[in-house]
Amino acid sequence: MNRVIIIGPGGAGKSYFSKQLAGITNLPLYHLDNIFWKEDRTHISRDEFDKKLLEILEKDEWIIDGDYSRTYEIRMKYADTIYFLDFPLEVALDGVEQRIGKPRDDIPWKEEIFDPEFKEWIIDWYKKTEPWVYHLIDKYKGTKNIVIFKTREEVDSYIESCRSASL
Repeated sequence: MNRVIIIGPGGAGKSYFSKQLAGITNLPLYHLDNIFWKEDRTHISRDEFDKKLLEILEKDEWIIDGDYSRTYEIRMKYADTIYFLDFPLEVALDGVEQRIGKPRDDIPWKEEIFDPEFKEWIIDWYKKTEPWVYHLIDKYKGTKNIVIFKTREEVDSYIESCRSASL
């Protein structure tokens, strides 16, 4: 495991999982939100983002956390391991609610409210993006290590087993 992507809807816990995994594997961690967004809540251009992403993908080792579904396929091509946090909608929405007002290092600002547009984006993710993820996972089955988590408990158990294996 040298090139890892972690995907899933907003609020699923991609950043939490990626930090845990990076701590165990010592792989460099890249949060796509920190690449795309600026502190003033503006963002870099699509071309600049794609260039920065490609620079990371061409490295020998990394963990990349973030949704950015238009980049799923290129990230999957480069990755050797794909983690998909496919939790129910209610779990993802609760995940966002739980982080409101808390400082985070995976995005350059602190969320003060649950932005209604972001909430709608998460709801739409399940309708539009989740089927695309499964299409891509089917495409890469047999050529990539693919792990799909359906609950937070599965993630916690997996992290614990990774910690035990690295002792």
